[in-house]
Amino acid sequence: MACTEKHNLTRWKEFILLGITGPPELQAPLFGLFLTVYLVSVVGNLSLIILTKIDSGLQTPMYFFLRHLALTDLGYSTAVGPNKLVNFAVDQPTISYNWCATQLTFFSMFITTEIFILSAMAYDHYVAICNPLLYAVIMSHRLCQLLVAIPYLYSILLSLLTIIKIFLSSFGGYNAIRHFYCDSLPLIALLCSGTHEIKLIILIFSAFNLVPSLLIVLVSYMLILVAVLRMNSTEGRHKAFSTCGSHLTVIVIFYGTLFFMYVQPKLSHSFDTDKIASLFYTVVIPMLNPMIYSLRNKEVKNALYRACRMLANVLFKIHYIVPTLGEPYRERTLDLCRKSSSIIAQISDQCMQEETIQARERIV
Repeated sequence: MACTEKHNLTRWKEFILLGITGPPELQAPLFGLFLTVYLVSVVGNLSLIILTKIDSGLQTPMYFFLRHLALTDLGYSTAVGPNKLVNFAVDQPTISYNWCATQLTFFSMFITTEIFILSAMAYDHYVAICNPLLYAVIMSHRLCQLLVAIPYLYSILLSLLTIIKIFLSSFGGYNAIRHFYCDSLPLIALLCSGTHEIKLIILIFSAFNLVPSLLIVLVSYMLILVAVLRMNSTEGRHKAFSTCGSHLTVIVIFYGTLFFMYVQPKLSHSFDTDKIASLFYTVVIPMLNPMIYSLRNKEVKNALYRACRMLANVLFKIHYIVPTLGEPYRERTLDLCRKSSSIIAQISDQCMQEETIQARERIV
């Protein structure tokens, strides 16, 4: 973009977001759709975080990493989601200069951290399947903390470096971002100078983030495949594949989307395709991850059953405390307790049936 000397001194107070556009009559349905998906994502990830924190049966390295995966999903979806929902309700979506920098910082931090947490989970699966006798020794609590703490610190430094470099540069006279949130590439398109250097920095860091992490995943799963093929037991093979199935599904979806966005040929690169890909991994992936890990995981289902049973006990105690309240509050609270208890009882019955079936299978 050609910039005059006047434009070089320009610092915009806000940016216009040219993101998800369409006929006005579609704004309300899209708002409802994205609100529903975002709420499902928040509830699912928060539930995973709480379950893996409080349940004694989920205090293993696998669920330690899963908790932080849910945290990063919640982090980058929340960095983008609420602002996107607000923009559906206004005629001209805008974002302030400072909030744009803040949004990009948190988004970059959480998305970078998730890349390395997925690699740590792949290594955890490799140790669990290929070295089961040394698993507790290798995957110590200290190592797990390091495998999570280092990506957080690295991603914070990397995000701050990139964001400072972008926002200390000179913006031109055009303040419209061709995206539904502040992303680095659409922002660079608005800069007057220094774009080559910033693009080179982003390319180097992106390659450093994606290539080593993907190599760890590929090598881990190649070794897992070799170990599984050597197993004589069909049950052992099935258990190994079921253990890795959820993680592999998440890996394929997440890395596939990132490579589609950032490893496109320059001639075929389009901000419109970037919007679609960004929409997928900022909205859909954070919603899918909790479903993939909970619906395919018996231990998480059992933990949910125990949590429901504990919540039912709390409601049962409230039921006996309520009579001390006044008449209006007593009736409303009792009705709420009855409805909640009914729902929890149904979930508990379903989980108990699954637990009984699993017990029979183990006996057989």
